[in-house]
Amino acid sequence: MTEATPGDVLVTGGAGFIGCALSRLAATPNRRWVAIDTLNPRIHESQERPAALSESAELVVGDIVDSETWDRVLDGWSPDVVVHLAAETDTGLSLDHPLRFSTVNVDGTAQLMEALRRHDVTPRRIVVASSRAVYGEGTWTDEAGAARTRSQRSHAQLESGQWDFPGARPLAARADVTPASTSNVYAATKLAQEGLLSAWCSSHGVDLSVLRLQNVYGPGQSLINPYTGILALFVRLAAAGEAIPVYEDGAMLRDFVHIDDVARAFAAVISPDYTARGATTYDIGTGVPASVLEVAQAIASALGAPSPVITGDYREGDVRHAWCDIDDAVAHLDWSPRVDWRSGITDYVNWYLERNGAGR
Repeated sequence: MTEATPGDVLVTGGAGFIGCALSRLAATPNRRWVAIDTLNPRIHESQERPAALSESAELVVGDIVDSETWDRVLDGWSPDVVVHLAAETDTGLSLDHPLRFSTVNVDGTAQLMEALRRHDVTPRRIVVASSRAVYGEGTWTDEAGAARTRSQRSHAQLESGQWDFPGARPLAARADVTPASTSNVYAATKLAQEGLLSAWCSSHGVDLSVLRLQNVYGPGQSLINPYTGILALFVRLAAAGEAIPVYEDGAMLRDFVHIDDVARAFAAVISPDYTARGATTYDIGTGVPASVLEVAQAIASALGAPSPVITGDYREGDVRHAWCDIDDAVAHLDWSPRVDWRSGITDYVNWYLERNGAGR
């Protein structure tokens, strides 16, 4: 068994949105920081090293589903911490391309574990970016106040415009209370990542930290990726003077968490000061939900665009409401979100305008 090099960090997807933000916060010249990334042209405008990646980070261009990539990285090196960010993301896209999502998210994670075994490497900790999606529709209380997990909304239910569950009230997701109940292919692959790593880490005495992320946004987010998320889409449309289309009735709730707060959460769990043993799971968001319509209106107002239009359209596999209880993360990570969604949206809009050379 190869002893891990204290302080050294390996990050899959390390040149992506979260990877770059984390590197700027935690990569230093006195520790080796290796970022593996394919520089996927769907996300990266250039195949050159991203300017947002810390100068202290070493970039390895490669694919986590290829064993050769892992052999290049782990030959003669044993990272202290592995941060697993690489993944295919997007609810709707996953329904059309289940094999791609399974290959990258599930097989890629298995390749990571195989490579560690092959090179006799045992890191001190593995950190994986999971998703709010693993909760599915989550837990709702009924008219009597009893909590129960709801199954995925059916096609017939969505077609009829029955967006909510009658007589029920949604609750914030919390890892130690809300059962996993996946409602789309993407969510299923993220939960599979958690399960694979939990089993492997338990068997090898490696501590595991799972961060279930809410809707991450902020400066540095890819503007060419059509599957980045609704905020990027909303800002692009409003900046072009178009009315933002809002699905369902606009009342669906989301927890929009700023990239700076997400990076600080990851930095907290890779810090030597974080000494939790075994497997831990934390929900990372603001803990404060906002309706999609409310957010669309704020973006439209900031950019002087027409008022959003509620379309009544929907996406198969989308959940009605999603936000989280962050009490555990606040209590155990010496962390709390600093950016509320309104000021974060302003920050994001200003960055977009500067990036595109536009005025208000």
